[in-house]
Amino acid sequence: MTIAYSPGAQRISERDHQEIADRLLSAYRGGEPIEPPSRTHPGLTTADAYAIQQRQIRAWEQAGDPVRGHKIGLTSRVMQQQLGVDSPDYGRLTASMFLPQGAAIPAGRFLQPRIEPEVAFVMGRTLAGPGVTPADAVRAIDCVLPAVEIIDSRIRDWNITLADTIADNASSGGVVLGSRAMAPSDVDLRLMGVVVHRNGEPAATGAGAAVLDSPINALVWLANTLGAVGVAVEQGEIVIPGSMTAALPVRAGDSFHIEFAGLGTLATHFSAE
Repeated sequence: MTIAYSPGAQRISERDHQEIADRLLSAYRGGEPIEPPSRTHPGLTTADAYAIQQRQIRAWEQAGDPVRGHKIGLTSRVMQQQLGVDSPDYGRLTASMFLPQGAAIPAGRFLQPRIEPEVAFVMGRTLAGPGVTPADAVRAIDCVLPAVEIIDSRIRDWNITLADTIADNASSGGVVLGSRAMAPSDVDLRLMGVVVHRNGEPAATGAGAAVLDSPINALVWLANTLGAVGVAVEQGEIVIPGSMTAALPVRAGDSFHIEFAGLGTLATHFSAE
């Protein structure tokens, strides 16, 4: 099922939507970033951007790459202030974005990758807004997993506005999920700390409270945002709610070891091949 959530009004034409979507799809295939759509199409709104995002999702689904979940971006106050917004955004996660834990990830698969440590929610029941509360969200989660999101931008030099990142599927790239599953009631998601080591050296620290004060709040936001247009977070879907630290750039040869307090560890390596 595709999402048609489009807050506000569209200001550019459907032909422009398709032209931008085609350029972004070409960037995936050719490995060459594009200029920011907000620069090439002045007046681009978030409504336009979600429409552009959906055109890419439909193209992936038609090519046999089904949607398997959601990602939530801009959940930290720092990132919201940087882009001058007061709300998160969302994108979709397709099957090909899920990468196996322990296997080397070709760095060249991405254009401008960065990693973000997150928890991942595996939905045990459908969560449909509006009116979803944190208690509802916790009850709908089957289990929580450690995760690494690989964010990426098809837009040159990460020179993005809010509309640009939405159009680019919320800067999605890939996801690596850990194998230790815990019930949400067995881990304090708000106070859970995380430590990231890159190539054996400490690189970042953070806590769940960086994600809208708790990752659960991000899931509530998503369910209510999608529920306003009649779309639910479905049973079995994966939701990654946002980063617990600043994003870290990735280079070929980098190895990351991430410790989630009370939830376990996750390691990943980016190869030059």
